[in-house]
Amino acid sequence: MSMENNVAADIADNVAVIGLGYVGLTLATVMADAGFKVIGVEKRNELVELTNAGKPHFTEPGLADAMQRAISAGALIASQSIDQSQPCGTYVITVGTPLNAAGVARIDMVEAATREVAAAMPANALVIVRSTVKIGTTREVVMPILQATGKPFEIAMCPERTLEGKALQELRKLPQVVGADTQAVRDKASALFRRLTNSIVQVSSLEAAEVLKLVDNTYRDVQFAFANEVARLCEAYDVNASEVIASGKLGYDRTNVPLPGLVGGPCLEKDPHILAQSARAKGITLEITESSRLINERQPAETTDFILAQMAQRGLPDQAKVAMLGMAFKGVPATDDLRGSMSTKVIQGLLAQQPELDVHVFDPVIDTATLASHYKQATACTDPMDAVRGASVVIIANNHPSLGEHPPATMLSMMHPKGFIYDYWNHFSDLSAGNSMANYFAVGNTHRTSI
Repeated sequence: MSMENNVAADIADNVAVIGLGYVGLTLATVMADAGFKVIGVEKRNELVELTNAGKPHFTEPGLADAMQRAISAGALIASQSIDQSQPCGTYVITVGTPLNAAGVARIDMVEAATREVAAAMPANALVIVRSTVKIGTTREVVMPILQATGKPFEIAMCPERTLEGKALQELRKLPQVVGADTQAVRDKASALFRRLTNSIVQVSSLEAAEVLKLVDNTYRDVQFAFANEVARLCEAYDVNASEVIASGKLGYDRTNVPLPGLVGGPCLEKDPHILAQSARAKGITLEITESSRLINERQPAETTDFILAQMAQRGLPDQAKVAMLGMAFKGVPATDDLRGSMSTKVIQGLLAQQPELDVHVFDPVIDTATLASHYKQATACTDPMDAVRGASVVIIANNHPSLGEHPPATMLSMMHPKGFIYDYWNHFSDLSAGNSMANYFAVGNTHRTSI
């Protein structure tokens, strides 16, 4: 075996994961557990310190235990930069691509990560782009930076598709998508991920993998937008949208409309925009994609208008107490992620029109210190009933199951006599009208007039 082959064999199990956000940290931990020696690279020193202490910087079931095992075994270490004295066989770019003020996905972090990889990678390294990017970014942005080094390399696009709250399980079970221009590179990247799971899906190009990721999330956004349109229609005709949707799918497999509700989060808030921007670069307008995002983005404003109108109709004061329950962008699976939280937009919408409101916030997963830091115009509560007690309005803003544990009658008995509940997730849509439901409203069900 030549010296070059010996070096390649020595570093084959060394993997650098650039970016220790949600995607990178969970991947790095699972790869370390699978037998790789993983270097996690993160610019934020506080996250490096937390990682090396075996402490995740977000809530994810099982992650803390898995990190501690990996750190103790020496299989995972975090650093602010790639150690060029420790070459890796694989470099995985997982940095964020948030939208800028103009609504365009940023690629500066991808570019910076690629330059760092280019400087450190040995010959014939495999570079994997896992960040969600505009179509063509891997070929037109990442590849030229690597080519400029003059070093031979291989490149694949392997998008992440894990669900927050189930990341460790899905990295082991969910089909891993591998896109590359040649079968040899597809096989090499597949062999890497096959150490995590036997379920591999190969696609024929870098662009195919980029498109696949964007289509997956945009499809979900379109589905939710249709559900929210159904809700608007049902409200206009004084029909219960939850009843219509649930009844329509019983024994009828051809219909599977989701329930209406707030649609946000770090993926659905962003990925349809990236897909639409990619299409516009080719002179194509994606009407359904863009309309769906518009429907979901305007829902907070439409619903806060209803809430404020209902308050005025009931003569509730400008300084009324409003309880917001569920601040993370979703409750199932549970997460503490506030990125893209539509609950935040609901608060902003209420305060923009009625700035004297006394807002109290609670989340089943997020601690009060974090809530207080994030929502400086609100009071953070450790118990949901502390938020509810004396409130004129209770807003149930995400679908965490615990938020459906206290029936409307129980909450209303603790609230202002003219108070009401607005439920974005229809936790109590199955209750009969005899349960004080005249003071309970939900998306797609806002016209109850008797109890």
